[in-house]
Amino acid sequence: MQPKASLDDTLALMRDLRARCSWDAAQTHDSLRPYLIEEAHELDDALREGDDRSIREELGDVLLQVLFHSVVAEERGSFDMGDVAHGLIAKMHARHPHLYGDGEKRSWEEMKAGTRKSITDGLPSGLPALHRAHRLQDRAAGVGFDWPDAEGPLEKVAEELDEVKGVLGEARPGGGANSGGGDRPDSGAAGAHLHDELEGELGDLLFAVVNLCRKLDVHAGLALDRANAKFARRFTRIEELARERGSEPREMTLDELDALWNEVKLGE
Repeated sequence: MQPKASLDDTLALMRDLRARCSWDAAQTHDSLRPYLIEEAHELDDALREGDDRSIREELGDVLLQVLFHSVVAEERGSFDMGDVAHGLIAKMHARHPHLYGDGEKRSWEEMKAGTRKSITDGLPSGLPALHRAHRLQDRAAGVGFDWPDAEGPLEKVAEELDEVKGVLGEARPGGGANSGGGDRPDSGAAGAHLHDELEGELGDLLFAVVNLCRKLDVHAGLALDRANAKFARRFTRIEELARERGSEPREMTLDELDALWNEVKLGE
């Protein structure tokens, strides 16, 4: 068996690539940004699939990005991989004062709250919306703006759902000046206003659902990801069954598709 490589070996490789490969030598922090995002998504896919071989490979690709940026910074004389490691260790010690000192065990958000000027300080603007909502709520909870349990968020979800229903009522015949038949808003200014109202209220509803998930120790993004996978799996099976029986899903009625959905669900 060959001896396993060390992190020092990977750092030496990165320095060598920067010295002898024209493509690697040409890269900058800015040019590498898209690759870091891509590799993070590929790692996330591997984690979702639970494939250890893919997880190992994708972790290596993410590590490559860390090494790349560290060596680019080293060449600029700004910092090096040792500084990155030192900063990480210092941060972990600060986050765990009960393990690496004589402090009390406290949540990270509670400790960080006193150092922030704003709830959005240091929070990337490009985070997926569900995760950003979760983190904003975590930060608010760090200064005590939080319900003691899940009952408050549960009631808030019901309240926001009622507000959505109220706006929808305006779109129905007899529901108000904006009504235009069915549940569809009018065209023009009135319809645009109704659309904006719906978008706002549905956003509030989604935010409340994220908070309910958070209070129940469920990440809304992971929960929705799981629901997406389940729906895709079931609908793919509907398509297969329809074609096995000589039909195309787009040619079937809603009742026929619904019957297939129930069949697939029962089969699981």
